[in-house]
Amino acid sequence: MNRIDAMHIFVRVAELASFTKAADSLGLPKASTSIAVQQLEGQLGTQLLHRTTRKVQMTQDGQRFYERCKTLLADMDELDAMFQRVPQSLRGRLRVDMNSRIARNQVIPRLPQFMREHPQIEVELSCTDRRVDVVGEGFDCVVRVGTLEDSSLVARSLGRFRIVNCASPDYLDEHGTPRELGDLAQHKFIHYVSTLGQRPPGFEYLEGSACRYVPMQGVLTVNSIEAYEAGCQAGLGIIQAPHAGLQHLIEDGTLVEVLPQYRAEPMPVSLLYAQRRNVSARVQAFMDWLADIMAPYLDVG
Repeated sequence: MNRIDAMHIFVRVAELASFTKAADSLGLPKASTSIAVQQLEGQLGTQLLHRTTRKVQMTQDGQRFYERCKTLLADMDELDAMFQRVPQSLRGRLRVDMNSRIARNQVIPRLPQFMREHPQIEVELSCTDRRVDVVGEGFDCVVRVGTLEDSSLVARSLGRFRIVNCASPDYLDEHGTPRELGDLAQHKFIHYVSTLGQRPPGFEYLEGSACRYVPMQGVLTVNSIEAYEAGCQAGLGIIQAPHAGLQHLIEDGTLVEVLPQYRAEPMPVSLLYAQRRNVSARVQAFMDWLADIMAPYLDVG
């Protein structure tokens, strides 16, 4: 059995956590699937699977090999179809990361459209506030909001999110509505940090082209977008967040915009992907589609 076939078998065993189920799904004898994985382990010089009478589980090396196999097999499928120009010829897995707010509000509602155009593409969507390791964790591309750090990744600018200041009606009834920066001394701020323990700078605003901050007290510090907005809706303080994510809450009266004359610097939105000579057609198609559906929510320039 050649290595590509053995990799297909290993991936199926790993996904189903069973040699028997993998063999049934592939129409192969159970012994053949077991031998194929054993041969792979012998060629690689490492154990890929823990085998017990109850279950099959990937080892740490097995998990790493599984991710590489998925990518390689998807690339092989794409290679077979690379000269077929119809959109339906694109196939394989796409692993993408973005924050949960963008995924829920902008991407997932439109994802059926992309899947109809490319029915043979499988999307793995990660939604987390942490900075994932694009290369190490096998992501094809990620959406990043905020200033980019220097890296070896390729960055494609999508535009910028306009930032608004918001509070709940209950909060404003209790504390009053701030009209000027000086009023913030009597108000509370919900602090957002990427890592708990960091010192939040406070209320941000632009003075000309310079960022300024008003230090503010707060009873809540979070490192999650969901918790940030939930805290605001609960009346715990003022937040500063992209208008695209809060627009529906402002329109239905759940939140109220305050101090519109003092807005924070717009947040850049970028697509990042690994430095490669040629980006695969399925990744390019997804990034182009993502740029199109995000455009109405972003300011350019």
